[in-house]
Parts: sequence; C-alpha cells; structure tokens
Amino acid sequence: MTWQPQKIPADHPPVKSGGIGVLIVNLGTPDAPETGPVKRYLAEFLSDRRVVEIPPIAWQPILRGIILNTRPKKSAQAYREVWSEEGSPLAVVTRNQAVAMQERLGDAVQVDWAMRYGTPSIPEKLQTLMDAGCERILLAPLYPQYSSATTATVVDKAADKLREMRWQPCLRTLPPYHDDPAYIDALAQDLSRQIDALDFAPEVLVLSFHGMPERTLHLGDPYHCQCQKTSRLLQGKLSRPGLRFRTSFQSRFGPAKWLEPATDMVLEEEAQAGTKRLAIAAPGFSADCLETLEELAIQGREQFEEAGGERFAALACLNTSDAGLAMLETLLRRELAGWIPV
Repeated sequence: MTWQPQKIPADHPPVKSGGIGVLIVNLGTPDAPETGPVKRYLAEFLSDRRVVEIPPIAWQPILRGIILNTRPKKSAQAYREVWSEEGSPLAVVTRNQAVAMQERLGDAVQVDWAMRYGTPSIPEKLQTLMDAGCERILLAPLYPQYSSATTATVVDKAADKLREMRWQPCLRTLPPYHDDPAYIDALAQDLSRQIDALDFAPEVLVLSFHGMPERTLHLGDPYHCQCQKTSRLLQGKLSRPGLRFRTSFQSRFGPAKWLEPATDMVLEEEAQAGTKRLAIAAPGFSADCLETLEELAIQGREQFEEAGGERFAALACLNTSDAGLAMLETLLRRELAGWIPV
C-alpha cells in the first residue's frame, strides 16, 4: 500500500484523503426520450473529434444544419421503444453494475459511474470522488475492444478534467479485455444459459459488434482485429458443433465505407439462404442499450422475418448477470492490485 494513515495536529482542519475510487464509464444516453434531450446528446457525441474525424470546418455545418434538425426526432422515437420506468436502459444497467461492484469490493473503495456523453459526466464524478478523499482512482471504460472512438475518448475527457485540477488524483485505466479469459468465459457461460433457455434451437448465432468506419482500421485502430479475436475465442469456448457462427458489424452511419459484413445484410442473407432459426448476440456491449434493444431486437427481427426467417432471438448483454458481475469484479480487483488487499 502506498498510502499511510494521516497523523495531523489536533487543531488542523479536517482533510479527506487516502481513499480509493472506481469510476465505471459507458458511452452515454440522453436524459429523456424526447427530441430536445436527444438533440443535446447527439450534438455532444457527434462533435467529438474522436467519433467523427472530419475537420470541424466541413463537419459542423452538416451536423448543425442537417443532422441535428432531422435525426433527433427519429432517434427519440427509437429511445421511446426501449425506455423503462427507471430510465434509459444503458444508464440503469451501468448504475446497477456500480452498485453491485460497491457491494462486492466493500468499504475499501468507493464505486461510482458516469457516461462519456450526457449525464452524469466524467468530470463531475471525478470531482465527486476526489471531494470524498479518493486520491487514487481506477477509471474503468466498459469497452472490451479498444477503439479511439470509445476507450480513448474516455481517457481524453478524464484528462481534460485533470488539466484543470490543482490537486489531481492518481489515475489508473482499465485496459481493453477483448481476449481476457474472464471475459470470454463469462460470455460463453451467459450466452449458453440463454441459448439453452430458448424454445427453439438456433441454426446460426450472429455475433454483432458496433461498426466503425473502415478507414479507422487502416489508420491503425485495433478495434476490428480485437472484435475478430473475441469472436474466434468465444466460438471456441462455446463449443457447439451444431451451431454456425457469423461475425458482423452494426450501426452504419453516413456515406463512408464501414467495417463489413453489416449486421442487417447478414440477417437478410441468412434468411434468403434458407436459415429459419437464428439468434443474435452483441458481445462488444457491456450493457443493453438502444443499439441492442432497438436496432437488434426490434429492427433485426423485422429484417430477418421479412426476408423469410421464422424464429429469432436477441440475446441479452452481460449486464448484471452473475457471470457478468463476477467477470467485472475480477477485472477491477486485478487493476486495483497494490491499492487494496488481494
């Protein structure tokens, strides 16, 4: 342990220090499934230079003049399809993951959660942890596969906050865990449980990852390779000889060429080729969200059935499943080594 208990004079003002924090971070969500909040969320998200790498002088007129005047209404309707009484699914799951980690890690650490875009923000929560005396903080982006548009932008935002702090905490960052045995084992265990609970036997399991522009691969982003490795390791771990696997990429946006094959095209191809029973999973998402609950579970079903498919199942993300929480605890404890007792 690098910190020792304080020994300060009796008349010294109280100082909160020596604490250890964990900040779990996910992508983000609007505050409500309405046009205004969705527009604010998209403006922040699509203005990030890591997300859209077009020079601002060319991109901002398109964003402000066209996209933010057309897309928020459509996206708000999609969010309403999946919104619950508790709020945004992504926010609810991420909060519950933080609560579960607090229980599992105990009083040795203080666990909180934030969103990269929207609320609660990373700067806000870093300050909250620091104000509570957490001089050492583990920043935990819940992205199994590394991308500059996900993991890197979380670190960027944290650095922006550190830049303005007089007293900075010591910061560690959870690395990507795309091939970590704990992650692969958790996925295999939870997906097996869900597949076995279906009332039909899938012929195909589609492993759908969030898409990225293809140019990011050629520029050196390891995301595509890490997705493929996750898929390969997961297929081996599931060990289901009668099940055929496809790996695909979803959520294409704009005219640029994206990673392929596209999930919507794979669903149509499978149905047109005679596949009648299909399941789909999204192993790159740590929590269910708009992209899994609306794009895959609702739109994906429609695409598959309209093309001739008959039975379709969208499997849940790890979320707060027993396997998912055990994996997350393993990863966090590993990165907290030296700060908390093993």
